[in-house]
Amino acid sequence: MSELTLTVMRLGFLAVLWLFVIVAVQVIRSDLFGTRVTQRGSRREAARPQQAARQAAPPQQRQQQAPASGGRQRRGAPSKLVVSEGTLTGTTVALQGQTITLGRAHDSTIVLDDDYASSRHARIYPDRDGQWIVEDLGSTNGTYLDRSRLTTPTPVPLGAPIRIGKTVIELRK
Repeated sequence: MSELTLTVMRLGFLAVLWLFVIVAVQVIRSDLFGTRVTQRGSRREAARPQQAARQAAPPQQRQQQAPASGGRQRRGAPSKLVVSEGTLTGTTVALQGQTITLGRAHDSTIVLDDDYASSRHARIYPDRDGQWIVEDLGSTNGTYLDRSRLTTPTPVPLGAPIRIGKTVIELRK
């Protein structure tokens, strides 16, 4: 084997070794300091004037001003998702027909700073009938709906607790 080939192999091995060290340090750093929670206040600030205008209007006009969604919302259907236990207790997300993602990833709708939550843990989405469905996205520790571990997408009754680690979430009117 030539001297040049041996030197290239040594440098390649050294590069792979340093890459391993850098990845190991990043994993340890994320375990020690957790995930960084990004503030999304700018979108909430923009939505508040519209919500205030809807609430100030008489009931007949509120129905006309309500955002158009794929279908009409049923009477008694949930209108918000509320975190009832965990570090985000009191957090409320309005249900407007969009998919809500839950997990440790920064781009999740609700970012969970929970050791038992996966990056992409679960999602809650509406079906064609106006029901809300919860689906576990292959998480390590599982998603529980009223003490039952989810294995398939399942309809969520109003007020039923959805548990992800130490966080409990409920659909409410």
